Amino acid sequence: MALFSKYSKSHIKVAAFGIMLIIISVGLLSFSESRDFKLVKNLEVFSNLFRELNYYYVDDPNPEKLIQTGINAMLKTLDPYTVYISEEDLDDFKFTTTGHYGGVGSLIRKKGDYILITDVYQGFPADKSGLKTGDLIVSVGGISIKGMSSSEVSELLKGLPGSIVEISIKRYGSEEAVSFKLERKEINIPNVPYYGLVNDGIAYIRLSNFRTGSGKEVRKALNDLKNNYGAEALIIDLRGNPGGLLMEAVEISNLFVARGEEIVSTRGKIEEYYHSYQAPNQPVAEKMPLVILVDRGSASASEIVAGSLQDLDRGIIIGERTYGKGLVQTTRPLGYNNQLKVTTAKYYIPSGRCIQAVDYSHRNEDGSVGHIPDSLISMFKTRNGRTVYDGGGILPDIEVVAGDVGLITFNLYTQDLFFDFSTKFASENPEILSPSDFEFSEEDFLSFCDFVVEKDFHYEIQTNSAYESLIKAAKKDNLYENNQDAFRHLKSLLKHDLNACLRDHKEEIIQFLTSEISGRYYYQAGSIESSLKWDDDIKAAIGVLSNMDEYLSILNVQQPDKVLAKTN
Repeated sequence: MALFSKYSKSHIKVAAFGIMLIIISVGLLSFSESRDFKLVKNLEVFSNLFRELNYYYVDDPNPEKLIQTGINAMLKTLDPYTVYISEEDLDDFKFTTTGHYGGVGSLIRKKGDYILITDVYQGFPADKSGLKTGDLIVSVGGISIKGMSSSEVSELLKGLPGSIVEISIKRYGSEEAVSFKLERKEINIPNVPYYGLVNDGIAYIRLSNFRTGSGKEVRKALNDLKNNYGAEALIIDLRGNPGGLLMEAVEISNLFVARGEEIVSTRGKIEEYYHSYQAPNQPVAEKMPLVILVDRGSASASEIVAGSLQDLDRGIIIGERTYGKGLVQTTRPLGYNNQLKVTTAKYYIPSGRCIQAVDYSHRNEDGSVGHIPDSLISMFKTRNGRTVYDGGGILPDIEVVAGDVGLITFNLYTQDLFFDFSTKFASENPEILSPSDFEFSEEDFLSFCDFVVEKDFHYEIQTNSAYESLIKAAKKDNLYENNQDAFRHLKSLLKHDLNACLRDHKEEIIQFLTSEISGRYYYQAGSIESSLKWDDDIKAAIGVLSNMDEYLSILNVQQPDKVLAKTN
């Protein structure tokens, strides 16, 4: 023991790490030269650098932090989807693929010094105990959460199913904190938060993720819609769906195409990642007219479903160009409960195209596909001979560009005025009509306008910014001093009228409020259902599904035996 007493634990870790790298290096020397020699050389350099830092750096560095920083920086030179998953992040990673965790069943975010409940999942402990969207959490398990981050509070709320957690909250209209004791349960977030009819014979399914079980959920919803609702045509909504498990995408596509049909294939550097995925089962709705809704947030598995059904001329795609992620990730163990999620292959849909964005440098702010030069685009053909393209994402058959919301509406949303007013509304109204029947009245709108004024709502309009720039330019050009009266008059003409601006954007404000308020009474399903009546993509889908001549024309169906008759 005396031999090691003068060395810190970090020094011992470094020594062990160095020995490990030497062993790896010796093994690698038996490989062919050039690339393998460079690998061995750089591993040795890295080992030496790591050791020298730990022995000689003026302060005591954190070895784990150094290594993790190095790993993350190294992976950033590759594609955005190859990432290191530490032991601490493993539970969150498992949740993204399974949708399961032990907890109370709510969504939270930080507001001020405390944590706000932003959604309560129907039927889970938070809901059953009486917690509501809009409640402000002040303590968990007797521990004040003031100043904590939402991730820190999330860890306090999670736990083994069957364990008890006490949560104290403050509710709108009351200064007194109220405590609730909840028994944690296994939480299984549904992949299909809503389905129903949107028109006579036309059904709708919202699919939010491709986690474990999503295929079974879509199959169950589809059978229910056919057998109990008389559905003869279907809209599947993949907007904002980030993707997930490849096999779930295959299973969902299989609901609409014949057994044995190739849906997607993968190709990688290693032979084991070369694979063709055929539909394994008999379809549920092989001839049902079908529309898939997509947008810039539809990625990965969403693009497999949309792209394969487009390539097979099995359905019409409506919306915006999709995200453009055609890469397959596999998790590899690194020891000590650490994982590497590494891109191992690209996937190809039936026409032979890969929808991966070929140019990472021209992405939109949200990461989706930006401008694609013609030189990077290749042409492919669908089964019926329609022309489709690669280069990044799935181009819709019918493009519906999402309209921009007004600046005032955007600021009302980001400053929580919609959310806070809905909390107030729900506290004052014990019940409302169903989401399809509920209407936000003129009286309600005036009440909201008063609420906005009371909250001293302000936002910067573009005209004001332009005016300030004009003043700066005038002063720089020595024109301001002699024209101050004119500038003051101009400013008076540009005076912002909040109430007039609210009324000018009344329709879109009411849409946001109706959806938010419906969610307070009817959960996520109610929020979705109430929003469909204003949805331009839904209107376009209903239009094409109500006109079979147009539907078949878009799919380039020429022969009578190819007609997709409505099922009874």
